[in-house]
Amino acid sequence: MSRSKALQYYILTRLLLAPLMLWTITTLVFLLLRATPGDPVDAVLGNRAPDSVKEEYRERLGLAEPLWLQYIRYMSSLLRLDLGTSITSQGETVWEIIQQHFPATAELAVCGMAVAFLVGLGVGTVAASRSGTAWDIGGRLFGIITYSLPLFWMGMVVQLIFAVQLGWFPLGSRFPIAASTPTGITGLYTVDSLLSGNLGQFFTSLYYLALPSITLGLLLSGIFERIVRVNLKRTLKADYVEAARARGIPERRIVLAHALKNAMIPVITVLGLTLATLLGGAVLTEVTFSWPGLGNRLYDAISGRDYPTVQGIMVFFGAIVVLASIAIDMINALIDPRIRY
Repeated sequence: MSRSKALQYYILTRLLLAPLMLWTITTLVFLLLRATPGDPVDAVLGNRAPDSVKEEYRERLGLAEPLWLQYIRYMSSLLRLDLGTSITSQGETVWEIIQQHFPATAELAVCGMAVAFLVGLGVGTVAASRSGTAWDIGGRLFGIITYSLPLFWMGMVVQLIFAVQLGWFPLGSRFPIAASTPTGITGLYTVDSLLSGNLGQFFTSLYYLALPSITLGLLLSGIFERIVRVNLKRTLKADYVEAARARGIPERRIVLAHALKNAMIPVITVLGLTLATLLGGAVLTEVTFSWPGLGNRLYDAISGRDYPTVQGIMVFFGAIVVLASIAIDMINALIDPRIRY
């Protein structure tokens, strides 16, 4: 089988398995939500509401039906791409919630990943090219420390120092409350402000985005630093690198133009999957920084036992991860022709 046909067969298989994976995720979320303590009716009406009112509301939501019937109704709605209506947000559909909150998550995820990739790539490259030196030891310590620090703890410390005590950064929003937000085109404030030609709004958006994205990026950069350092060290010992050195090619050119490209395959894989996970809701980051994204909205929905919202957002997240995984495989195949499926 030729390489192109093998790749096509692999991608086709992944696409056919994607609905099965989404169905598994949806089923697990459906069952786990109903297995956890708590009643969505009590979360909405409170514990002091009369039992007759609670029962009427439960029947209106379809929660009084048998579990298997609830599951069939939900899956039939899902096949029609109907994610349902939120219980806690009266009259607001899950699609409207996703449309409203996902741009904030996407903006935070992309900026955080950009910081993580650039810092991790730079530190890892310097550490690998200077093996056995203080730079190498420093790179190892950097990777271990940033990988080990808890995000919620680091987020609170960073906010306490740079936002509360020093007052350098704002907290709890994407834009000043009293100011008009960028014209809604994509929902991404940085992109919309550039599209409208308003540089003031662009720099304001970056200012509000800086603290959570830099914190998230630095803590994730340890993953990329370790992968880049290990793979680049191994690549620098390859025969073609030794041959390049024998021809008198400068070491810097060998590292950047030859070895680094081949060491990037696992980095791109981790980059894509990590970005997909963050796009699927950086819940811990958003809750810690009170960032108004979809991950924070998911946390509120779980706390309020909002079954339709939790199920709909999780299906949306699952679709992002599955599609991103397929896209990563295609990109890796294009970068490295040696990959076979």
